[in-house]
Amino acid sequence: MQFAQRLLPLQSNVFADMDTAKAKARASGQSIIDLSLGSSDLPTAPHIIQAITDALQDPSTHGYLLFNGTKDFRVAVAQWYEAKYGVPIDPLTEVLPLIGSQEGTAHLSLAILEPGDYALLLDPGYPSHAGGVHLAGGQIHPMRISIKNNFLPVFADIPAAVLAKAKMMVLSYPHNPTAATAPLSFFQQAVEFCNQHNLVLVHDFPYGDLVFDGQQIPSVLQADVEKTCSIEFFTMSKSYNMGGFRIGYAVGNKELIAALRQVKAAVDFNQYVGILHGAVVALTGDQTTVDKTVATFQERRDVFVQALAEMGWQVSVPTATMYIWAKLPEKWRNDSIGFCKSLVAATGVAASPGVGFGAAGEGYVRFALVHPPEVLRVAVDRIDKFLLS
Repeated sequence: MQFAQRLLPLQSNVFADMDTAKAKARASGQSIIDLSLGSSDLPTAPHIIQAITDALQDPSTHGYLLFNGTKDFRVAVAQWYEAKYGVPIDPLTEVLPLIGSQEGTAHLSLAILEPGDYALLLDPGYPSHAGGVHLAGGQIHPMRISIKNNFLPVFADIPAAVLAKAKMMVLSYPHNPTAATAPLSFFQQAVEFCNQHNLVLVHDFPYGDLVFDGQQIPSVLQADVEKTCSIEFFTMSKSYNMGGFRIGYAVGNKELIAALRQVKAAVDFNQYVGILHGAVVALTGDQTTVDKTVATFQERRDVFVQALAEMGWQVSVPTATMYIWAKLPEKWRNDSIGFCKSLVAATGVAASPGVGFGAAGEGYVRFALVHPPEVLRVAVDRIDKFLLS
């Protein structure tokens, strides 16, 4: 049996590799503390669950859901965006429901790239951004980011030959895995650069609410109010702890929304309408649930960073996301995969190797703060013993 060559770059990824390592450690008797996946352990708020539960009792909700049936959700998204970011959104032409933002970012490449076209991606960056480009037959130009530039790309470093064949740039701030944030001035520069070079500007924005210490994070649409070249992806997974419900959306340039809608129409309908009912309640209802989620992850950040410091591992204190991006001790500086596999085998603590997010991630490890403080302290104690052994 023969398969398409496009599958070759998709044969492995950081999450699948660590899943195998976790399974081996579990089989050997280790109790696993999984800090490798950014899947929130917090429950979905009761008023959201109630809206979905009520829909389940209505047989009229049990059929296929086509685009026009998503109008209430799209209106709620548009109102939420304008209230939060001051950017008017047309719910009829500038919003598209998605089965999570990952689905949207992957499918968008199919709407934009011809085989051989370049996509400009952050390195390190979220692995699924590359997956969509590979499926579309595109090429990837990694925009290497590092602490010396606050984990922001330098557009002047992109070769002219690459720009001549580039069709899209993918950004994501607050950033996974580094937890870096970007100011509005950076997005303004990005919009200007993309318009100058006829690039689509894609902004993956799952952590827009998960920001600490009272800070405010901009949307890319605040830098591109006229939506000249930009599309932004948001998910309900992080802010509202709805990861398993697979609900997100795209907002932005109406031509990009229409093109993405064409791709989606060829491969799926929408998710169950009851889930959209829950999402509408989430966006229009009591937002203190979001505040509580943010406070929870801020507390976990403080506990984890302090515990690492007490064992002598100094890390930067992130101002957003649910991650700690930690530079590895010298012994493991060139082998983040080896560190993570050895750590989970010896202690049961699972983390994500930095190189899994791109070559520029080598020398780092990402910890996801998806357990309560008491469990995080146990994890750090195990890490300490591992490093001393």
